[in-house]
Parts: sequence; structure tokens; C-alpha cells
Amino acid sequence: MWINWLARTPGKQRGVLRLLFHLGAAGLFGLAILDSLPLPTFSGADILTAILAAGHRGPWYEFAAAATAGSVIGAFLTFRLARKAGLGYLNKRYGQSRVAAVSQVLERWGTLALALSAGIPFPTPTTVFFAATGASGYSTRRYLIVVGIARALRYSLVAFLADRYGRSFLHALRHPAEAWGWLLLLAALVTVAVVGVALMNRRMASASGSKP
Repeated sequence: MWINWLARTPGKQRGVLRLLFHLGAAGLFGLAILDSLPLPTFSGADILTAILAAGHRGPWYEFAAAATAGSVIGAFLTFRLARKAGLGYLNKRYGQSRVAAVSQVLERWGTLALALSAGIPFPTPTTVFFAATGASGYSTRRYLIVVGIARALRYSLVAFLADRYGRSFLHALRHPAEAWGWLLLLAALVTVAVVGVALMNRRMASASGSKP
């Protein structure tokens, strides 16, 4: 029945999603890499994760793991490209005003802003955050940990809810205006989890720094 659902997907996404659906976790892994690069995928990784989990092509955590792994690889590539290219490239690629706004948010909120941008499953300028973080001299190790945890929480919740509620959850992804309650719940769960991890990380860093 999920092929029939895909047949109703509008536009150019239909053929791509059909192909990736047949590839299963491998297709999701590849799409998740692209989703964390500066390429327009329109939340394709979230949608495909939900479709595969709802279709019970395998255990939901298999798709969550595939999406997380691919996303972290793509995020790392974006981070490294921005670090090598520098601020000039970012201004040219994303626009100076947009980069300046994201940089201010990162400067004020740091790890929390990065974690929320990577974790909340709403259309946000996530790749701009990834690139701006790379250009800012942020620790590579910390970056990968933060993005990995945020993406794991995000895709795990998407896959679990799709596995549990199936067609209703997919409808929410396709028609967010009609099912804003689902998306608000998902965003709230991810936000609480990400903020909790970020605060715990900050507390641990403060404790280690205060030791003689």
C-alpha cells in the first residue's frame, strides 16, 4: 500500500522516492548524506524514514540508524568544505545577511543552537548552521557528537512514530498545515531531548573545568 501512497506524492519527488523506497536502508543512507549537504531535498530523509518505517520494510531502528549515519557524513562534508573555503564562500553561497544572522545565533547560543537546528524536524536552514559552524573554528569532535546525537534523536522519533501510527503520521508529514499537532509534538520531544543533552554537556564541561 505504500507504493500507492508514493504514487500520490507530488512533483519530481515521486520517482526519486519510489527508487529509494525499493533500495530500503541503503537508499535512505544515500539520501541522508545529500540532505545534510547544501542541496535542496525538502526534508526528503525525514519523509523516506517515515515511509520505510511505516511500511515495515525492517525494524524502525534500522532506518533511524541509516538516516543518522548518512546525515552525520553529509554534515561532516559540509563542515569541512566550509572550514576550507572560509567566510567568503559562505557569503557567496548563502548570502551575507543570512550568514551574519546565523553566525550571531551561533555566537550567542553555541552548541544549543547547533543541536536544535540539527534536531528539529521543521524546514530550517540547517546546512547554513553546519557551514557557519565549520567556518567559525568550532571543534570537529564536538560538532560530530552534537550533530550525531541530535540527528539520532530526530530520526529515531520519526521512525518510531511512523512505525507505531503509520498512515496517520505520513499524512502529517505530507500536510503539515492539517496536522500541526503531530509536528508540534515531534518538535517538542526533540527539543526537550536536545536541550537536556546540551545542558548535561555544559554541566559536565563546567565540572571538568573547575577541577584542580
